[in-house]
Amino acid sequence: MQAWRWDLFCRVIDNFGDVGVCWRLAGALGARGQTVRLWLDDASALAWMAPHGAPGVTVLPWTASPPAQQATLEPGEIVIEAFGCEPPAAFVAAMARQAAAGPAPLWLNLEYLSAEAYVERSHGLRSPQFSGPGAGLDKWFFYPGFSAATGGLLQDGSALADDPAGARAWLLAQPWAAGLRADDRLLLLFGYPSPVWPALLPLLAPPGTVLLLPPGGLRSQLQATTLPAGSRLLPVPHLPQPDFDQLLAATDFNVVRGEDSFVRAQLCSATPFVWQIYPQHDGAHGAKLEAFLDCYLAAGPAPLAQDIRQWMRAVNGLARPSLRPLQPLDAAAWQRWHRGWRRQLLAQDDLVSQLLRFVASKRA
Repeated sequence: MQAWRWDLFCRVIDNFGDVGVCWRLAGALGARGQTVRLWLDDASALAWMAPHGAPGVTVLPWTASPPAQQATLEPGEIVIEAFGCEPPAAFVAAMARQAAAGPAPLWLNLEYLSAEAYVERSHGLRSPQFSGPGAGLDKWFFYPGFSAATGGLLQDGSALADDPAGARAWLLAQPWAAGLRADDRLLLLFGYPSPVWPALLPLLAPPGTVLLLPPGGLRSQLQATTLPAGSRLLPVPHLPQPDFDQLLAATDFNVVRGEDSFVRAQLCSATPFVWQIYPQHDGAHGAKLEAFLDCYLAAGPAPLAQDIRQWMRAVNGLARPSLRPLQPLDAAAWQRWHRGWRRQLLAQDDLVSQLLRFVASKRA
C-alpha cells in the first residue's frame, strides 16, 4: 500500500464529537502506514481521549496566527477538511501553488454521518472551486454511511462485541467501578440533558440497575434528580477511546449521543442502544433520526420495529412517551435484531479501506 502525507483539519464545535471522529480516523490511517498531521483548534480533549498519541499522527494547533515554522509547511498529498470546516485561506493558497508546479493535493470534505437519501447521491462527487484562494482546485465529497453506496464506517474496536464477558471483567477491574457486581444490570447514559429523562428513566431502569454516567450535562441533571427506585448512579471518568469502547461492550443497554459514540454503540457492543441525536433548532435532527430508523429497522418485525422507533423518538423529545417498561423479553428481541444489524455493517468495507482506495483512484 502506498503511503501518503495527510493534513486533516478539524474544528471542535462542542461535546468533542468532531475531534473524536477525527482522532479515530487519524489513528486508523497511521496504523496503516500513513503519515497524518491533525490540525485542531482545541486539542484539550486528547489529554484524556488519546493520552498516548498514535503512531504516524502529529497534532498541530490550528490558530489564527500559527507559529512561523507551521506557516511554511507544505500541504501533504491529501488534505481533508472534516465536516466542511474549510482549511485556512493561506493553507489553501499553498495547495493552489503546489498544483501550479505539479500534482495538486487531493482535497476531500469528510462529511457528517447520515442515512438520508442525499448521502448516496452525493458520495464521491467533485466540487470545482471557482473563486477564492483555491480557485482551480477540485474538492471531493466523502460521505460515511450505512450502505455499500457510501464511504462506510470506522470499524476499529468492533471485535470487542464478540467478547462481552471479557469487557465486563475489564469493567469490574477498574478502580472507579468499585462496588459493581458481575450480575448488576448496567445502563450507560451518555446523552444530553433533557426534560424527557425523569419520565423515561423508570421505564429503562428497573430495580437493580446501575446508571453509568460519563461527565457532562446529563450527569449533572441526574445527580439532582430523584432516581427510579432500586437504581443507583456510578460516575464514569473521562476515558480514552479504547476504554470507552470497552465500556460500551460491557453494558446491558446503551444510550449514546452525537456521531462517534453512536457508531461505536453499533459496532463495539452486542447490546441494544438508543441514539439521542444532537438537537438542531430547525428540527432537522428529526428527519435525520427517521432516516436512520428506516435503515436500521428495514425488514424488522413490525411490533419490535415500532417499539424501537417509539423509544428513539421519545428519548429525542419527538413524541409523547407512550411506552411500557422495557422488559427482559423485549430487550432480548432488540438485542437479536441489533446483532444482525451489526453483522450487516461489518460485512461492508470499512471507511479507511474505502478512503485509501478512493485516494489511489484519484492520484493514479
